[in-house]
Formats: sequence, structure tokens, C-alpha cells
Amino acid sequence: MAEPEAAIVFDVDGVLLNLTSAEEDIFFLPFLQRYGLTGLSRDWDSYRIRNDHDIITEIVETHGLPKTDIPEIIEDYENAMSWGLQSGSLVPEVVDGAVELLAELSELSVLGIATANLLSIAKLRLAAADLWTRVSRLPYGAEGGGHKREILSRAVRASGLGPQRIVYIGDNLNDVEAGLVNGVHFVGFSMEESRRERLRAAGAVHLSGDHVTTGQLIATLLMA
Repeated sequence: MAEPEAAIVFDVDGVLLNLTSAEEDIFFLPFLQRYGLTGLSRDWDSYRIRNDHDIITEIVETHGLPKTDIPEIIEDYENAMSWGLQSGSLVPEVVDGAVELLAELSELSVLGIATANLLSIAKLRLAAADLWTRVSRLPYGAEGGGHKREILSRAVRASGLGPQRIVYIGDNLNDVEAGLVNGVHFVGFSMEESRRERLRAAGAVHLSGDHVTTGQLIATLLMA
């Protein structure tokens, strides 16, 4: 089989998986168990950089915790997520149509992710939903820090492809910015019309409310 000549890169939360409140609880659990911290903001946009590694660092700095604890906080987070998924107390919630979309695209393109989640966490969640192998060729996450545009740029460079052969699918305003800054095709995805309108207002031209439409848009963009 010839090497694919295109790459499709997905955000994870809101595009492939829905982030559940139970999964959010796991993110904050190390701060509760280690330091008794409660009431930490769950508004990801309230943090300086919307990136799990940077958010953990900001919480540590804001509360005067030892920066040397950060690797152990991350390890606690990974262990709690792994245990939750293995025990069945956490069940990944797959976005409707994501399984079929990845199966449809995997024979034609390199598939990957550019997520603000720690890659180790994204891998655990996607693997539990039987989606990891589909996107494991080009996986980029919060490791290394930075805004979403920086995470996506790592994936773009690693793909070895020009930006016009790459499609990025995301559901947040920072995803729109990432697509525009990196010069790739961008599809703004959300099942909520109001959210799609916010993506449009931020500069997204191509919008999808279901993954059948997502697949159609990807095909059209790569044929242009």
C-alpha cells in the first residue's frame, strides 16, 4: 500500500471523546489527596494556558506548592485514571460517529491527535474506548507545554506533509487559532449550534455538527 499523502489530526475532548465529570474529578484528585485542596476552577479557559501540564504547574505555583512535586502529581493522576478505567468506575464516552469516522479515514490518511490532555492520559482513555490504535501514528499532547497552536505545530512538523495536506478537527476557540496559525485545513466540530457559531465567529470556515458531515468536509478539503 502506498504511504498516505494526507494527515487528519483530531482534538480529543469534544471531538472523539466527551470529557465526563468523573474524569474531571480524577484530574483534581491528586491535589485533594496530597494537599487537601478543593474548589479548584474547572473552567479550563480560566488558566493562563489551556494545557494540562501548564494547568498543573499553575495550580502548584498559585498555592505555593513545591514544584518538585509536579512529576509525582502527574504520576498520581495517571495511576488514578488507569485504575478507574480498569475497574470500570470510569467509562469513556465516545462522541457519536467517531468510531465510524476513524475507521473510514484510517485506510486513506495518517491519523493523529493534538490534545491539551497529557498524552499518557489521552492514550489511556482512547485505548479504553478502542480508539488509540487508530490515532497512534501521530500523537501529540500536553507534554512540553504550550498553547494548542504549539501542540499542533509539533504534529504538523512530524507529519512531514505540507499544511494543505493536513486537516485538523477541533471544538474550541483555541483550536480555531491553532488551525489558522499553522495554515492547515480546519473543521470546527460541535453538536451544539451555538458552539459552532462561536467557532465561526472566531474564524472557522468549515463547520460540522455530526461526524458524517466531518468526513464529507475532510474529503472535500483534501481534493481541493
